[in-house]
Amino acid sequence: MTAPHALKLDHLVVAAETLEAGEAHVIEQLGLTDVVPQRGGKHARMGTHNSLLGLWGGAYLEIIAIDPEAPAPGRARWFGLDDETVRARLARGPYLANWVARVERPRSLPRWQAQYPQRLAPAIAMQRGALTWQIGVPDDGSLPSWQGAGQGLLPTLIQWDSPQHPADALPPADCAIITLRGFHPQATVIAEQLQWLGADALVNVEATLVEPSLAAEIETPNGPRTLR
Repeated sequence: MTAPHALKLDHLVVAAETLEAGEAHVIEQLGLTDVVPQRGGKHARMGTHNSLLGLWGGAYLEIIAIDPEAPAPGRARWFGLDDETVRARLARGPYLANWVARVERPRSLPRWQAQYPQRLAPAIAMQRGALTWQIGVPDDGSLPSWQGAGQGLLPTLIQWDSPQHPADALPPADCAIITLRGFHPQATVIAEQLQWLGADALVNVEATLVEPSLAAEIETPNGPRTLR
């Protein structure tokens, strides 16, 4: 049964040391030839920049990296980009690091977080050009977690305040998410939080004995491809 305030998959996040490396990773894994990620812009508050690829259904794929031209932000960057473990993982190459779930009206992300601060990360206001949004980011910049488990499998929550969505301005890539799969040693803990969030229908979580990871099976013009 769908939760009364079920979340919607907004976008996937590929982390990379540089945008060029992340773009090449996405192009290679998805076998893209005619469409390439489009440079999005800079996030001054986080010291990052991104590239975007449109997906069917109003979703998109974001490649994010630390902006080498930006001054260090006055806080920890989002998506764990300052974390030593994440930095070590990025040294091995770009990877699918997280996914973002959309909170839609009439629910208010800041109000929801204020009601359940132990379960939800603080919501901060962001702006890039005409786009404005609220996004849940822990104070230490880490990825969302519950009872010590997360590592990218739990979604970052977002609520768009501007009428425009990033996917609206992206050229079609003829790619669509088929399934999103997560692997984690504490799969039952992850599943519990996903169900509480109303996001359990958006990702399939399986137990694993190795490091946590995400994999998105994506339909492309050349058939199904897996993005990791």
